[in-house]
Amino acid sequence: MGMDELKARIEAEGRNLGRGILKIDSLLNHQLDPGLMQRMGQNMARYFLDLDLQIDRILTAEISGIAPALMTAIELNVPVVYARKKRPITMSGPIFMEVAPSHTKGGDVPLMVSSEFLHPDENILIIDDFLASGQTLMALSRMVRDAKANLVGVGVVVEKIFEDGRQAMIDAGFDVPMYALATIVGMDEETITLGD
Repeated sequence: MGMDELKARIEAEGRNLGRGILKIDSLLNHQLDPGLMQRMGQNMARYFLDLDLQIDRILTAEISGIAPALMTAIELNVPVVYARKKRPITMSGPIFMEVAPSHTKGGDVPLMVSSEFLHPDENILIIDDFLASGQTLMALSRMVRDAKANLVGVGVVVEKIFEDGRQAMIDAGFDVPMYALATIVGMDEETITLGD
């Protein structure tokens, strides 16, 4: 079901910065292409709707997860909650907090969600930009578990297969349907090898 349009854009505009870092700033991580983003949300929503999942809420992490999460949420007609990396003064009361090591930022990144936006027994779909080592997705998944909500699926724009994040998620007990719009099977020297 993947997205040939997205793959073509990654091939044309993506850059391998070394150490497994993929730069796709022209369409996701800095500049956004609204039409492409809308089509990505439609594709993502269609995948999870076809699984007949009941979804109450989407969870993501700021900043780059917000656009694909929002576009998916429009199609599913559900709210989006995004984990904050800095606690604003407006965030009072109990929070769910996790820490995820970041490959691109170098170091640990805190993630916080107010308990008023994650409820027990709700069905949560996580949407993010990348699945690489799985650290951010596992942190978000732990928040869902701590909220006593149900993680029903994970969708990402790009999965770097070679970093084994999918298996890390399964090993951590988060064996749910996972879907990537595009997959990267290898990044050697300056090349980017996309999956089928």
